[in-house]
Amino acid sequence: MTDINLIKDLTTAFGPSGFEDDVLTIIKKYLNGFDTETDSMNNLFSRIKNNSDNAYTILLDAHTDEVGFMVQSIMDNGTLAFVPLGGWVPTNIPAHLVGIKNNRGEIVEGITGSTPPHFMSEEERKRPLSIDTMFIDIGAKSREEVIKDFGIEVGAPVSPLVNFRHDSKKNLIRGKAFDNRLGCCSIIETLKRLEGKDLNVNVVGGFAAQEEVGMRGAKITSTKVKPDLAILFEGSPADDRYFPVGVAQGVLGGGTQIRHMDQSYISSFEYIKFAKEIADKNNIKYQSAVRRAGSTNAGAIHLSGEGVPVLVLGIPSRFVHSHYNFADLTDFEATVDLAVNVIENLNEESIKKILKK
Repeated sequence: MTDINLIKDLTTAFGPSGFEDDVLTIIKKYLNGFDTETDSMNNLFSRIKNNSDNAYTILLDAHTDEVGFMVQSIMDNGTLAFVPLGGWVPTNIPAHLVGIKNNRGEIVEGITGSTPPHFMSEEERKRPLSIDTMFIDIGAKSREEVIKDFGIEVGAPVSPLVNFRHDSKKNLIRGKAFDNRLGCCSIIETLKRLEGKDLNVNVVGGFAAQEEVGMRGAKITSTKVKPDLAILFEGSPADDRYFPVGVAQGVLGGGTQIRHMDQSYISSFEYIKFAKEIADKNNIKYQSAVRRAGSTNAGAIHLSGEGVPVLVLGIPSRFVHSHYNFADLTDFEATVDLAVNVIENLNEESIKKILKK
């Protein structure tokens, strides 16, 4: 049974790239009883206590950061100029509520804004929106007030502020940061379901920082863990609003998304074949995806060591890299189900076949 509180707590947590501390605190709470450690980059590692001296190790990866912003300068009129952390479409940014973490660790609410039509020339109306011309308004009247009273400084991190909603009748969840807090939730649920079981692999959860700005954390986690195999969990962009049935490959309610390729990697044929056989045998819904664009931590992990086969499992999520996301809980559950069953069925023969040994 899916822990809705886990999903709510993790997706609403403040954690743009480079500022994932609050997310790690929540992960540690839900993994109480597991062996966990962090590093100086804000990566978190969690190991099942019944890990033994098995010859093979599998890394469960998800990134903890979300797309956000950073305060770049404070204007004399009290507004904040900002830069993006991660990929944003400029038209998705204005007129939304955001939280700025001040120097006291408090969240200050603000509104992203741009010049309203009343004060734009005809020429300005025709220009495309640019982040350089946007601002965040916290209600302050001066630069001095922002710094002294609100405690906001240049370099302060900014994250969307969104209420989480769960529609139990439709199995729908709505919130922010599904890319990739749903992946983090998947690791936690997978670890809990595997705890105490007799496995043929050592299982390590790797919660990686700073994926949205270049897969930075995963370069460290894969170097430290030195996995033989990996399963990567993602809040993948749903495409069922943009392509017809039969063409769309990220459909809400269509099951876990098995990614064959994107701009960062080409998957292991043997690994995907093995995963699909397990899914078919256990009636786990899945959909295959070949992405023309985009990337995941698989790009870093599969190039680590002497090469690591990575199985990328996605939970289709609408409107990722924006303030609001939709996802279907049945896809989340299918993702965890497949990961658990794949790990439970790994043995010497199947691993060597995937590794081509």
